[in-house]
Amino acid sequence: MPKTITLRVDDNTYNIFRAAALGEKRSISNYIEFAAISYLSNQLYVSDEEMNDILTDKQLITSLKKSENDIKEGKYKIV
Repeated sequence: MPKTITLRVDDNTYNIFRAAALGEKRSISNYIEFAAISYLSNQLYVSDEEMNDILTDKQLITSLKKSENDIKEGKYKIV
């Protein structure tokens, strides 16, 4: 069941939402929902292409292995 959320924004922020919603031919409420879901999806998930780049980055892999060895050898400091 849909839930209602009250969101208080200043006039400038409202105008930004309004313009973006008009550009997407959406209601302001629908645009805010769409934008929030889009933002969270992009922040929480890594695309297959990006994951492949991460897993094949030799410099990153080398750095992570060195870090893992440093941890095993106690060569770290918690700050």
